[in-house]
Amino acid sequence: MTETTMNALVSPEGSLEILSNYEVNRLKDKSEGGLYRLFRQCALAVLNTGVETDDCKELMEAHADFDVRLVPQPRGLKLELINAPGHAFVDGEMLRAIREHLFSVLRDIVYSHSLPNSVAGFRKDNPEDLTNLVFHILRNARVLEAGRQPDLVVCWGGHSISHDEYQYSKDVGHQLGLRGLSICTGCGPGAMKGPMKGATIGHAKQRVKNGRYIGITEPGIIGAEAPNPIVNELVIMPDIEKRLEAFVRCGHGVIVFPGGVGTAEEILYLLGILLHPDNVDLPFPVVFTGRQENAEYFEMIDKFIRNALGDEAASKYEIIIDDPIRVAQTMKQGMKDVETFRRAMQDAYYFNWMLKIDPVFQLPFEPNHDNMRALELHRDQPVHLIAANLRKAFSGIVAGNVKESGIRQVQEKGPFEIAGDPTLIKPLEAMLEQFVAQNRMKLPGSSAYRPSYRIVSGAA
Repeated sequence: MTETTMNALVSPEGSLEILSNYEVNRLKDKSEGGLYRLFRQCALAVLNTGVETDDCKELMEAHADFDVRLVPQPRGLKLELINAPGHAFVDGEMLRAIREHLFSVLRDIVYSHSLPNSVAGFRKDNPEDLTNLVFHILRNARVLEAGRQPDLVVCWGGHSISHDEYQYSKDVGHQLGLRGLSICTGCGPGAMKGPMKGATIGHAKQRVKNGRYIGITEPGIIGAEAPNPIVNELVIMPDIEKRLEAFVRCGHGVIVFPGGVGTAEEILYLLGILLHPDNVDLPFPVVFTGRQENAEYFEMIDKFIRNALGDEAASKYEIIIDDPIRVAQTMKQGMKDVETFRRAMQDAYYFNWMLKIDPVFQLPFEPNHDNMRALELHRDQPVHLIAANLRKAFSGIVAGNVKESGIRQVQEKGPFEIAGDPTLIKPLEAMLEQFVAQNRMKLPGSSAYRPSYRIVSGAA
C-alpha cells in the first residue's frame, strides 16, 4: 500500500515565529555550508513521529520528493510542506504535537548555528565555551526552569528491545511518575518511550499537572529515532557530544535499561565523567535495571566495565533487577541528595555547573574509517581516556548502523575497522556479538543486521 502524502502550509506552534533575513537565507541555502539539508532531514524525522524505523538513509530515500520551504508572512513566517507523510495529519490538519516539534527543530537549528557566530571570541575547542553553548541552547528551548526542585530522571536504553523489556521500562516510569519525577530520554522508541508512557499514568494518578517528558536528540540520530508521541519538550543539540552533555547537565540522575551500542556509548560517557577526581563527591544517582531475564545482560555490562575501567567505575552505579519500586525509591532519594548538595554548594538545580567534563568528552568525534582505525584502545593511558576512546568506538558503530553519513561510508568502503590491546578488544568483540545475537542492533522486523564494524588484530 502506497503511503499518502500531503501538502500543507503550517503556522508556528510554540516557538520561533520570526527569523532574520540572514537566518532565512541560511535555511534556504542548499550548499555544503547551508542549513537546508539539515533542516529538511530533521523536519522529515519529526513528521514521522510514532513511526518506528532505525535507518535514516532509508527514511530519506523513501521520501525523496519531500520538501520544506519557508514562507515569510507580514507578522512572522509559515512552513510550506510538500509531499509530507500523511500520518502526520488528521482530517487534513497536522497533529499539534508534530507541529510543535517541527518548530522546535527550526528553533534549535537556527539558534545553535547562529549563536557561535554572534559571540565574540567563541572557540569550538574551548571547554567553557562548549558548556555555555549547551546551556544557551537548553535555555533558549525553555528546558531550564529556575526554582524547580531536582526531579528530572534521564532514562537510557535501546530502541530495539523486546515487548517484555518495553513493559518493564513502562513499569519503572509508572513508579517514577507516582513519585512526582519527570522523564528525559533520547526521545525515540523502545526504552526511550516506555518510561515516558508509564510516567504519564503515574502523573495522572497523582494529578501532576506539570510532568515533563523531555526528548534530547541530534541531527544525525533523529532520522533513526524519530520523536515518540509522548515527548512534550523536544531539543535538537548540534552533535552527539553536546547531546550527552545536555543529559548530564540538566538531568539529576540516570536509569539505564538494556540496550545496544548506543546505550554502551552513553554508559562509557557517564562513567568517564564521574571518574574524574573533581567529581568524586558529587552526588549523581545511577541505576542499571531490567527484568530477571536481563540479569545476565547486566552481568556482561558490569564485567566489561570492571575489565576496562576498574572496580571504581563499577562503584558509580547500582544494579537493580526486576524491582521497579526500588528503582524509583532509589531515584527519589537520589533527588533529595542532589538537592541537599546543590543547596549547600549554592549551585543551580536546573543545570549542573559543578560537574567537571574533560574536553576529550566534549570535542566532536567524526566517525570515519581513518579515525576509527586510529582509536587508542590500550591500557597505557588514564582510565578516563580509556572510557573516552571506547565511547568513540561505540559512537562509530552507531553511526554505521543508523546515521545516514555512517551508513553511506560503510556501504562505500566496507565496515569500520577497530583494533587495539587484546585485553580491551576481545571483551569488546564478545559484547558486540551478544548485542547482535540479542537483536539489539536493529529494530525487530527490519532487514537482517549487517555489521558496520570489523575487529582486526594488532594494536591501533
